[in-house]
Parts: sequence; C-alpha cells; structure tokens
Amino acid sequence: METLVGFKRVRFILLLGALTSLIPFTIDMYLPSFPVLAEVFETNASSIQLSLTACLLGLSVGQLVAGALSDVHGRRRPLVISLFIYAAASAACVFAPNIYVFVLLRFLQGFAASAGLVISRAIVRDVSSGAELTRLFALLMVVNNLVPLLAPSVGSGVLLFADWKGIFLALTILGVVLLLITGFRLPESLPLEQRVPSNLRATFSNFAAILKDKKFTGYALAQGFLIGGVFAYVSGTPFIYQNIYGVSPQVFSLLFGMNGIGLIIGSYAVGRFSHVFSEKRFLETALYGATLAGAVLLAVVILQGPLWAVVVPIFFFVTSIGIVGTASFTLAMESQSKAAGSASALLGLLPFVLGALSAPLVGIAGEETAVPMGLTIFSMCLIALVAYLFLVKKTERKAV
Repeated sequence: METLVGFKRVRFILLLGALTSLIPFTIDMYLPSFPVLAEVFETNASSIQLSLTACLLGLSVGQLVAGALSDVHGRRRPLVISLFIYAAASAACVFAPNIYVFVLLRFLQGFAASAGLVISRAIVRDVSSGAELTRLFALLMVVNNLVPLLAPSVGSGVLLFADWKGIFLALTILGVVLLLITGFRLPESLPLEQRVPSNLRATFSNFAAILKDKKFTGYALAQGFLIGGVFAYVSGTPFIYQNIYGVSPQVFSLLFGMNGIGLIIGSYAVGRFSHVFSEKRFLETALYGATLAGAVLLAVVILQGPLWAVVVPIFFFVTSIGIVGTASFTLAMESQSKAAGSASALLGLLPFVLGALSAPLVGIAGEETAVPMGLTIFSMCLIALVAYLFLVKKTERKAV
C-alpha cells in the first residue's frame, strides 16, 4: 500500500472512520426509540434491551470471524461481504413481525457491522507502527467518536418525521453507501506473503499465542471491562433519563451526544500529547479516574440525586473511555504485527461480550431505578483497574 501523505492520508482516515462508525450508528441510533419499540412489540424494557444484547453478541462473534478471515484472505474481500450482509439485515429489521425476529436480525446486523471495526484497526496496524500508529489510531478514534454525538440525534430526528422503521431504513442506506465506497476506493493493505495459513488449527493457534502474552491480555481486559461498562450506560439511560427524569427524546439525544465530546477529548489528548506523556501513563490515570467517577455515580443513584448529578460523573466516565480505548489498543497491538487481524478481533471481542452481559442487568429491577446501572458501571471500572494492575503492572515489575 502506498505511503499516505496529505489529502490521501485524510481521505484514508475518513474512510476507515466511516467504517468503524457503523457500530456506534448501529448501537446508538435506535436508542431514542426504546420506549416506542416496547409499545410496538408489546413487551418490556428488558426485552428491548435484549435486542441490544443480541447486537453486542453479534459484534463479538463477528469480530473473531472477520479478524481471522482478514488475516487469511486479506482485508478488502471480507469487508465487502460483511457490508452487503449488513445492508440486507438492516432492511430486514424494518419488516420484523415480532420482538423475537427483531432480536435475531439485530444479532445478524451486529455480526456484519463488526468487520468495519476489526478490519479497519488491522489496516491501521498494516500501514503504521510506533508513534505513527498512536497518532493514526488516535485520529481514527476522534473520527469514530464523533458518531455518538450524531447517532442519537439523527435517530430522534428521524422519529420526528417517521416511525422507528425510518431509523433502520437510514442504516440500510448507510450500509449500501459504505459498501460502494469500500468496493471502489479502499485498496488492499495486506500483501499475499504476509497472510496466515487458511486452516482452523492455525486460526486458534494465533488466538492462543496472543492470549499467552500477559501484558496483551491485561490491556485487553482493562479496555474490555471499562468499555463493557459503557453499554450499561447505553442501555440504561434511554429509560432512566426519559422515564425517571422525564426528558424528551431530543433532550436525551443532547445529553447522550455531550458524552461524545468527552470521547473526542480523551482520544485527541492521547494522540496530541503522546510525546509528553506515555500511553501507559494516560491509561493508568484514566483507569483510576473512571473508577472514581463510577463510585460517585453509584452514590448519586443510591441517594436518588438530581439529573445533573447523574450526568456529570457519566461524562467523566465516558471521557476516560476515549483515553483507555486509544492507549490500550496502541500498547496491545504494538507487538502483534504478524496477526494484527486476530489481535484486533480479540481486543474488540471483550468489550462487546461484557457489554452484552451488562446491558440487560440495568433493567433487572425495573424501569424506575438507576441503581443497577450505577452498580454495574462501578463494578466494571473496578475490575478493569484490577486487571491492569495485576496483569500489566505486576508483569512489568517482575521483568525488572
């Protein structure tokens, strides 16, 4: 792949950013319609949150498949096939006759969308390393983190002019557009001589070899648990903000979008100041900060504090995600040049598996309490910090 400079570099980042944005659009855009979907399918909050869980499980499984296939067949072909499946699944959601079919289609939608994330990350590793990898990935994360600012607002805007089906029609159009752009504009970044053997044993061998690296596993778990906690916030706040605090779908979208600013600040800070502060220092500081924010949030929801007291710690918690997501990915991928697709898949797998587990928990006590969300977020932050301290810091001390 040719060296990326100037406009070509910007165009490359924007395209990869658009591909990774497919996931937040898929997750976030339909959030304002949660209460409406509960009425349409004549079900409760937990069942609607199950559609989010299904999507997250699809994202988890899909990343393993897409990551492994991209190491075998190159980046471009698996990506094109996945985008075709995504567009078809999004269109089928419009015609879902009941909640069960809808949940199944959401799984397929997530499965297909996962390729955009895992393969884009692998492409970044294909074309860069070292400080350039950090800067390039930070730029990718900034572009990607703009989407949470837009997706709920786009979703609530669609609801002003159409019903919930309009949201999935919009996702269908997005999938088709990305399919066409990828098919005609994205070059292959993995040469034939760098691809791995095409057999199941080699695939599992790659995964096993990567996981034997304690530091890689520590970074993956720290990122996975912390981002997994985000999905407790994602699935809980549509009901908590609208049902408990009485805000409109538009105000909910505004509050949700504000946290996207935090994500951008976190990602940008790592890329901009990586020459001043190391990625490890950024990561460790953010993990402590997220745990503190989670503790404050838990205290507020137990005491049934006002809306602003819930919004503020969530903002700082989400800001830490931008830092941890960028720094942990760079540190973990630095030593994984031979199986970047598989390593990227493992890094992407854990957040969505843990998110799939945490999303339904927030509605387990009903729609009128925020305590399960606060407890889940705090627990995820604490486990992420412990994983980092024991698997990364402890390993480094032994090596000295």
